[in-house]
Amino acid sequence: MSETNTFRSEVASWLAENCPEGARGPGQIANGSSKITLEPDTALWLERMAERGWTAPTWPTEYGGGGLTTAQAKILYDEMAAIGARSPLMGMGTSMIGPTLLEYGTEEQKQRHLPKIARGEYQWCQGYSEPNAGSDLAALTTRAVDNGDHYVINGQKIWTSGAATADWMFILVRTDPDAPKHEGISFMLMSMDQEGVTTKPIRLISGSSPFCETFLDDAIASKDDLVGELNKGWTIGKRLLQFERSGIGGLTGGARAADPAKTMVKVAKKYIGEEDGKIADPAMRDTILDMNMRRAAFGYTAQRANEENKSGTPGAATSIFKLVGAGLQRDGADLKRQLMGFRGLGAHEEVGFTADELKATEEFLHLRTTTIYGGSNEVQLNIISKRVLGLPD
Repeated sequence: MSETNTFRSEVASWLAENCPEGARGPGQIANGSSKITLEPDTALWLERMAERGWTAPTWPTEYGGGGLTTAQAKILYDEMAAIGARSPLMGMGTSMIGPTLLEYGTEEQKQRHLPKIARGEYQWCQGYSEPNAGSDLAALTTRAVDNGDHYVINGQKIWTSGAATADWMFILVRTDPDAPKHEGISFMLMSMDQEGVTTKPIRLISGSSPFCETFLDDAIASKDDLVGELNKGWTIGKRLLQFERSGIGGLTGGARAADPAKTMVKVAKKYIGEEDGKIADPAMRDTILDMNMRRAAFGYTAQRANEENKSGTPGAATSIFKLVGAGLQRDGADLKRQLMGFRGLGAHEEVGFTADELKATEEFLHLRTTTIYGGSNEVQLNIISKRVLGLPD
């Protein structure tokens, strides 16, 4: 048996023995928040996976990771999907700030924050956008003033996903107001559990409220939590966005609770009907086939890009995957809603819609936002034209 097959067999055996039934299929996924109570099986799954380092499988073991290669991590995700195992931990800790600290953090910062992120001990949120600094992020005005061993921060952030339950924020602040707008910006880490931080959820049309306004009134960030050099945070901030876009675009892999292609066919057969084992409507069969082929082609392209890139997450090319991946997520949710017909427009359980039908409506509304957050499609097109294709301004 080859080394790869041996590893796959060992992973499959361990998962079968250690993944609780309550952590398989749809359900709660830990995000690290100290303010959210986990269901028993979710907590047990997180504990067991963190002990193996498989909450962050490719991170170095000295920082709480699993030390796996990219190929080994893919095997882990494949075997998790085979038994319907949910991800043990999701969020900005493992997908955004963790990789950024691995690249830019001091050894002390890595030792202090990364193992806790891998163990799911606290949740992170992102302090980037402001009421007057969205797509033009460098126009931010939130100030951080030097006050001895710490910085005092004043300003407002908006669209801060998960801020209401987050324990820490990574934040871009202006530390030199007289410098050109892309300079004089610093990247800091800041505890959310302090008097100077106030959050207010923003209710969305999808019904959920993951986004918040965040008000900073003499909030404090330690000097030890300045990442990189003072006034040189714009480069770090942009790099973190590449990690974010890699996640949205599907470059980072990750466990899948279900095969989206099989799920789409299953939904079609249920709501449209089937004949001789096939979806009854030939035109809809073609539409679903096209969607599944686009998904497969995208997945193989992302895999090839990861294999060709030896230095970690790609640079500006991540915008290509974010642009296409976000569109696929949006279009997939739209198609699923179409397959359900009227049943895909449910908004209230009390009028007879099932939980799956209500979820389809929520997904349809929510996944349209993937073309906006993490940089809108228009922003991604600008980056691709300038940084990838080298077109003139």
